[in-house]
Amino acid sequence: MSKNLKFTIHLNFMIISLISALIAFVTTFLITPYVMKFLYAAGIVGLDLHKKEKPKLPTSGGVCVAIGILAGLLSYIGMKTFLFGLSIEIIYLLTIVSSVLIITFVGLLDDIGVKKEMVETKEGFDIRVGLPQWLKPLITLPAAIPLMAVKAGVTSISLPFLGTIDFGIFYPLILIPIGIVGASNAVNLLGGFNGSEAGMGLVYCLSLSLFALLHNSISAIIFLVAFASLLGFVEYNWFPAKILPGDSLTYLLGSLVASGVIIGNMEKAGIIVLFPFIIEFFLKARAKFKASCLGKLNEDGKLDPPYGNKIYSITHIIMNLKRMEEREVTICLIIIELVFSLILFLGIL
Repeated sequence: MSKNLKFTIHLNFMIISLISALIAFVTTFLITPYVMKFLYAAGIVGLDLHKKEKPKLPTSGGVCVAIGILAGLLSYIGMKTFLFGLSIEIIYLLTIVSSVLIITFVGLLDDIGVKKEMVETKEGFDIRVGLPQWLKPLITLPAAIPLMAVKAGVTSISLPFLGTIDFGIFYPLILIPIGIVGASNAVNLLGGFNGSEAGMGLVYCLSLSLFALLHNSISAIIFLVAFASLLGFVEYNWFPAKILPGDSLTYLLGSLVASGVIIGNMEKAGIIVLFPFIIEFFLKARAKFKASCLGKLNEDGKLDPPYGNKIYSITHIIMNLKRMEEREVTICLIIIELVFSLILFLGIL
């Protein structure tokens, strides 16, 4: 293949990708206000507990992001198909579309299936008591089925100290479900502050997109579209939030990262950018997954750690270092994610 042809193909990919990302951004940005009205009217709401007045806000904002991602990916698939014909790449992207639909539906059910009465917690009062923690891994498992069906990814994985191991049939049947369920539920553990879930998602989606692009991976478009959709959503979710993300967003982002790194053979990169959530998993395990990330709101608008010096979350570490406002905790979480994401570009992988 000549250099001119390679350049043309690469240029066409970039143009199509940017158009798809723009479609994802515009779709999410424009549709979110309408989805907010619908969710509020339907009673799918949550309390913004870090505000003195505890306002009721529409939740399950992951639906807005999912619509944008689907619009972007389907646009990319359509342009690639009509311009260049069908390819294995299209099949993999369609599995991502299927997984996004499944995980968003599951997250929406989780957001809907909550008690609507006021419930007292250690941090104050909430009107959202979600599904039991033990049930959540089971309900996120169906999102792995599309990737299992097409045997996505490469079965050989290079492991530290062990070398390269070929997992064979165990990769699609065992490792893929573990990856999807583990990532979606891990991301679901860390959040609860205006803009934190979307803000951290912007960082690791952009980092993974650039990393995939540098390695000529198909996953570049997946993460680019996700980044663009989150960019359209964060305007409404940033402090003071007009809509809360809900489990539909955290499940979506976790499963999307897992799906993208599996298809792009970027498992190491996925583990690195999700390392804050892995740390969160072990911290929450100390409290048998009953601890909250949230802080105790004071009259001056600043937050105290809910369990004193006991650390059951990364947010508890942040709030123990200094009394902060909600926005400051969110920024700290984004910076932590940025630090781990930058490791991808230090030549370590």
